[in-house]
Formats: sequence, C-alpha cells, structure tokens
Amino acid sequence: MQLTEMASDLGALLKERKQTVSVAESSSGGLVSAALLSVPGASAYFVGGGVIYTRDARREFLALPKKVITMRAATEEYAMIVARAVRNKMDTTWGLSETGASGPSGNRYGDEAGHVCVAVSGPVEKSLTLETGSDKREENMWKFTEAALGLLEEALKESIEKFK
Repeated sequence: MQLTEMASDLGALLKERKQTVSVAESSSGGLVSAALLSVPGASAYFVGGGVIYTRDARREFLALPKKVITMRAATEEYAMIVARAVRNKMDTTWGLSETGASGPSGNRYGDEAGHVCVAVSGPVEKSLTLETGSDKREENMWKFTEAALGLLEEALKESIEKFK
C-alpha cells in the first residue's frame, strides 16, 4: 500500500472538519507522519511531530516528567500519556502516539517483536495493542502505521457522530 492511500480518507476528513493533528511515533520510524504528509494539502491539518525513540527524546521533545520518562513505554497507558502530551504541546485537535517493538527482536520490557501500542487523544480518546506475530522489522513498521492511522480515523469518525 502507498503512503497516500493509507491516509487520503483521513486527510480529507481532517481538512473537512478543520481539525489538526500532531504525532509522536517510535517504532514506526516516521511512517505515520510521512503518510499524513503525503496527502496533498496536508498543511491544513498536520502541525508537526517527531520520532520519540529514546528517553532523551521523551525528555527533550515532549518535556515529560521523570516518572513518565522512566516508565515502561510499550503500554497503552504510556501511549495515551504521550498522545495527550504531543496534543497539548503542539496545540492540536488530535494527538497520535505509537510505541512498540518493530523487530527483529523484542524490546527491553519483554515484549516480542511485532508488539505495538497506539493511542489517540482528542475529542475522543482511544487506544489499542496490536501483536503482529512477526519479527520482520519493516513489515511491522508498516502494520504499526496502518494501526495508528486506522485508530485516528476511527476516533475522528466517532467524534463526528458524538458531536452531531
């Protein structure tokens, strides 16, 4: 699947609703942001983001407190904290966070390769955990990206229904 295909419907919805998004991703390596930015007119909704891959990045880019910087990262709880943090820091409608282990090995927390947690913070908050069962790094990065974009689109559609 092409990057634009992954995010075109989502981008159209964000533009139509005049809503914005910021991203803090990790094991997808920037693919979430790249997909959102591949849609023509992305500047109408994409404010910014970063690949938050280390504890230093948690501290420097997100200004997270020490108790969050040192907590177990690949959980829905952590992903939601980061989604809220990037949303607040960038002053966007939506904050999207992804954290996991793309492979070929697991992470230091004991999660197998293919484990990811994704969270969305905005008018609706949602999170999910995905286990791909694969140790293929790039394949997992694409699946993590699809999961993140899918969760954001699901939350956006839910917010449209909720606030009709």
